[in-house]
Parts: sequence; C-alpha cells; structure tokens
Amino acid sequence: MQSGDLDAAQEALMRFVRNFGLHQPDSTPCGQPLPVSEAHAMVEIGREGRLRQVELARRLRLEKSTVSRLVTNLVNRGWVQRETADGDGRGVLLVLTDSGGTAVARQADARRDRLTAVLDRIPDDQRGAVVRALQILAEASVEPS
Repeated sequence: MQSGDLDAAQEALMRFVRNFGLHQPDSTPCGQPLPVSEAHAMVEIGREGRLRQVELARRLRLEKSTVSRLVTNLVNRGWVQRETADGDGRGVLLVLTDSGGTAVARQADARRDRLTAVLDRIPDDQRGAVVRALQILAEASVEPS
C-alpha cells in the first residue's frame, strides 16, 4: 500500500469516527444516553431475546470480566435478567425484559433515523458504493483465527 493511500484512509477513518460520534464513551452515535458497548450488547441480546453471557462476550469480542460489568449495568437499568442456563449450573443466560425490549426498539429507531440522515447526504449514484465499501471494510477488519 502506498503511503498516500494509508494517510488518506487513516484521516478519513478518524474524521468518520469523530463526525459520527463513535469516540464519545457515554452515548451512542445516534444520541442514546448509554455507552456504545451496552448498545451493542442490547442489539445482540435483542436479536435472540435470550443469550448466554459467554456468547455475548464472543460476539462483542470483549473479555468475560468486561461483559460481566456491562451486563450488571444492563441488569441495573432493568433491561436484562440473568438466569441459570439450562443444563449448566455455571452458565449464565441473559434474558431481555419487557422494558429491555422497549429500549432495544427505541435504540433501533434512533439508529435507523441517524443512518438514514447520513445516507441521504450521499449522492444517489454513490450510495451503493459506500454501502459496499463499508461491508468490505467490516470484513477486512476481522482478525484471522
């Protein structure tokens, strides 16, 4: 890769992170007043309704201790309950509460609104290329096993 490409990519990525609000630790880019890691956890638990805590750690690529603290915050908000996983006395199953389901829906609406506003500012003839570039970037950023 040429140095100019690397510099331009780095600058563009840093500007995107700042402009989209990804660098703000206590709120989501769509303006929800919770840490981004908790928002991601809610998305994953919301997809399933119930999810093993160890699976949440795997999906979020976070340490077990970090996920444990994160889940404690979600439990304290009343959005998630911990249960003993069936057939595994040590396993923890995370279950979305009714208020957690409401929070997931509110977050999804805010995410959709924010992303729609951003995509609407991209010219129609370039929007598909931007989406494909984001998909390629996401795949390229996966660490090999």
